[in-house]
Amino acid sequence: MELITRTELPAGQCEIKHSDRLLLMGSCFTDNIGNRLSDSKFRCDVNPFGVLYNPMSIFQALNELVDRKVYSDDDVMESRGVWFSLMHHSSFSSPSKELCLENINTRISYSSDFLAKADWLLLTFGTARVYRLNETDCIVGNCHKLNEKLFSRSLLEVEDIVSSYTALISKIRNLNPDIKLMFTVSPIRHAKDGMHGNQISKSVLLLAVDKICSSNSGCFYFPSYEIMMDELRDYRFYADDMLHPSSLAVDYIWEKFSETYFSKPTMEVIKSWNEINRALGHKPFNPESEAYGKFLSQILLKIGALKEKFTYLDVEKEIELCRTLLKK
Repeated sequence: MELITRTELPAGQCEIKHSDRLLLMGSCFTDNIGNRLSDSKFRCDVNPFGVLYNPMSIFQALNELVDRKVYSDDDVMESRGVWFSLMHHSSFSSPSKELCLENINTRISYSSDFLAKADWLLLTFGTARVYRLNETDCIVGNCHKLNEKLFSRSLLEVEDIVSSYTALISKIRNLNPDIKLMFTVSPIRHAKDGMHGNQISKSVLLLAVDKICSSNSGCFYFPSYEIMMDELRDYRFYADDMLHPSSLAVDYIWEKFSETYFSKPTMEVIKSWNEINRALGHKPFNPESEAYGKFLSQILLKIGALKEKFTYLDVEKEIELCRTLLKK
């Protein structure tokens, strides 16, 4: 007996491997999936501007990475003693203008280099509604709790998104010809405009992504939004705000993502690393005992065997942790 409507997964279209480099940008759902990829030892750069919700802010950020933009005094502003960029998350902000610019430019430099070598660009669109700064009519990525009268809010048009990304994909491939793009629409609901308004916004995103993927080779779509709406309809799969997916729902979507894009050998690497990670999290009764020392030595051997087999895995932090614990 089938008790749920299964979402059709695009299995077999393409594969993501541990040897790949993945740049992820978009809504906070990007952080959820990006953290799981990083925890599973994939080589990732996640949200180099911080969380960006709408397609056009992501579009602008990617253009700045391709162009290797260097932010200057004119690109930041100050309010309530803090300097910030309207394109960046508040984690880049600082009471010091110089430190704010250093935070931004250091990350852009790193992510520009990463994009040039990336195998995958994974983009998550959260909302089709944007804020424009009235003074410049430019779409911003973050309003930083400034007075709402400084901004105007509007709904993007499907064709504007499609035409912008068609040009952007061509520009990115001039820099990195072999890069593949994966799009998804965030399952997080934006309730500010009501449930109907949220559906209108998501519909714009879904139509735009469908047109982008159908008219550009090497572009793929993963149905995270559909999985949440069709397979996880029950409110037990939502967080306390009834808008964000619960940790259980994110785990489920991650499972479906894994089924779709990871081969059996890749899943075996993830399983092996999860076992090592759990072992590293073990709290010993007696940290100075001979038994615990042997336990750590076994973990080191397992990490070494995995590294020898998959030389591109970044496990230096865990090796150093084991060695530090062994010295105590």
